[in-house]
Amino acid sequence: MGNWPRSEELYRRARNSLAAGVSSNVRLLAKPLPLFFERADGAMIYDADGNGYIDYVLGQGPLLLGHSHPNVLAAVEQAMGRGQLFAGQHKLEITVAEELVKLIPCAELCRFSLSGSEVVQAAIRLARAATGRTKFLRFEGHYHGWFDNVLISVAPPLEKLGPRQCPNVAPSSQGQAHSTLSECAVLPWNDLTLVEELFSKEGSDIAAIITEPMMCNNGAIKPAPGFLQGLRKLCDEYGALLIMDEVITGFRLGLKGAQGRFGVTPDLATFGKAMAGGFPNAALVGKAVYMRLFEEGVNHSGTFNSNVISMAATAAALEQLQSDEAAIYGHLESIGTSLMAGIREIAQRTGVPLLVTGLPTAFHLSFTDVEKIEDYRGLISNCDQKRYERFAVGMLERGVRLLERGIWYVSTAHTDTHVEKTLETVEEVLREA
Repeated sequence: MGNWPRSEELYRRARNSLAAGVSSNVRLLAKPLPLFFERADGAMIYDADGNGYIDYVLGQGPLLLGHSHPNVLAAVEQAMGRGQLFAGQHKLEITVAEELVKLIPCAELCRFSLSGSEVVQAAIRLARAATGRTKFLRFEGHYHGWFDNVLISVAPPLEKLGPRQCPNVAPSSQGQAHSTLSECAVLPWNDLTLVEELFSKEGSDIAAIITEPMMCNNGAIKPAPGFLQGLRKLCDEYGALLIMDEVITGFRLGLKGAQGRFGVTPDLATFGKAMAGGFPNAALVGKAVYMRLFEEGVNHSGTFNSNVISMAATAAALEQLQSDEAAIYGHLESIGTSLMAGIREIAQRTGVPLLVTGLPTAFHLSFTDVEKIEDYRGLISNCDQKRYERFAVGMLERGVRLLERGIWYVSTAHTDTHVEKTLETVEEVLREA
């Protein structure tokens, strides 16, 4: 296949031993096929055919510091020489926990795990234990992991959504236990009136609201003015917990996460991806009154939780993020702002209907004539996703790697030269499309 004969060969081989040839269904979405990669450094990634790409996928977001950051790799190498897994405690996990408590507004205590999916489950369990209730509210288009009780209304087609005032609770996979569907209520995001109406009817039954503080998984849509504040107020009024899923936004939107950026403090928050510089780690952080329930009968376990490698990587990544008074965030904002502004200017000059949404460190491109999108329904009803997929393939063919669903991640390794090359490629692809 064109530029990727070796990847095509490896993919065929993989299908003989790996189910579907991949180890995550998200990777099946890659067009024109799931590529195989051999190395990556800084802002660049190289495939099995020797093609190099400016990378805006960044491991689906974790590589805020770029690929193979030398400080992170050195810290891991040094730490793992002393052991990898103790089935006991070690000083590094205290070091990292203390940093999280210092940085994150809601973090009074922490617990570590390996994935965002796991810490989301721990957060929901805590909320149920704290309130004695079972139901939680989630929003259309948000992603909180692949487990049955949360893989709901993540990316359903428009005709499956149901009425706006009372959306369908839509499973996202064959084999999901339908008994879990009754555990949650679903509403469109950024519509505080509908949330208020739900709580006026069912507030005494709701244990928690869980939300991405910026809807990164679909559209990089920012919260409407007052929306997160409204959720906070409703939780306080009805005795529910506010859970912010910061697996993507944590450290990507700033040292204090999205809760610091938007000025709303949840009761619990989940972190992952960018916190460990590309290594697997995740954290549940929150107010002590709830986190102490882990001492009082709420179970959270995991053989590999707080392993030496993950904690060393996280300690090194957090140190790097805070260095020179967190100067890297100025660089991230500058790079992302240049990309967003440049893409908008090219779209205007070429007459292509493009909408750029989000924030400089995580933004989204849509082919659409509308000027504003506020929720998942607006995204799928107004945007030409197939055209974006063709655009992404065109960019890939010319050496720029993008996620098919439209979100762009930037890293500290991206430079003005990368931006210049990327914008030249954007214009070339748009003019040929």
